[in-house]
Amino acid sequence: MGSAEGIPVTGGFLEQLELAERREDLQSVAEALRDRFKVDHLVYHWVSANGEQYGCGTYDPVWVERYLEKGYLRIDPVIQGCFQRFHPVDWKRLDWSSKAARAFQWDAIAHGVGNQGYSIPIRGPNGQFALFTVNHSCDDEAWAEFTALTRRDMILIAHYFNQKALELEPGRRPEPAQPLSPREIEAMTLLAVGYSRAQVAETLSISEHTLRVYIESARFKLGAMNTTHAVARALSRGLIVV
Repeated sequence: MGSAEGIPVTGGFLEQLELAERREDLQSVAEALRDRFKVDHLVYHWVSANGEQYGCGTYDPVWVERYLEKGYLRIDPVIQGCFQRFHPVDWKRLDWSSKAARAFQWDAIAHGVGNQGYSIPIRGPNGQFALFTVNHSCDDEAWAEFTALTRRDMILIAHYFNQKALELEPGRRPEPAQPLSPREIEAMTLLAVGYSRAQVAETLSISEHTLRVYIESARFKLGAMNTTHAVARALSRGLIVV
């Protein structure tokens, strides 16, 4: 695995997603991101409340077809584990102890899926559930270094990937944008560059309670599900620059 240090989340990829006009356009972005992150695979997969599924990514189509044919959705520890969590999940932390899970893993590796994985669960409106995953073959030390360097970038990209997929739903109208106040822009910018809430409050010489008011106001204006999603939206819309 090559070094992933310094990968800029705004280095063209959010802009490419912003310009996507069809769901198929997301595939080319997924391939470009895979190459930029220098991993074997990158995959985005969503399931709507009515069971509609959509995915794009770089897994071998033979594996995708086999996964569906074998009904691996019911066995896959990644799906099962991420559905119960809200935070990013390193595959090593999931339960692979059952015979069915181990057989699934061996089959996946035989079809080119790497032994390491990192998945970000995303919950959208009206019961939508999605996963954004990077996957690679390497040792634990190299993978730990990679995820430490790219975790923040992956979370931002994952949420914006999902937002774009939602925008491309047939019949969905774009949400009107509301301008952020100068203080909201400052708060979002500092969060985007990696400051903690305490550090942001200290930098802006305000209390953490006041900061929380600014963040929640910005999140509401951006129509974001959480603070990370709000930062991703603010970046993608050019409201903040880092």
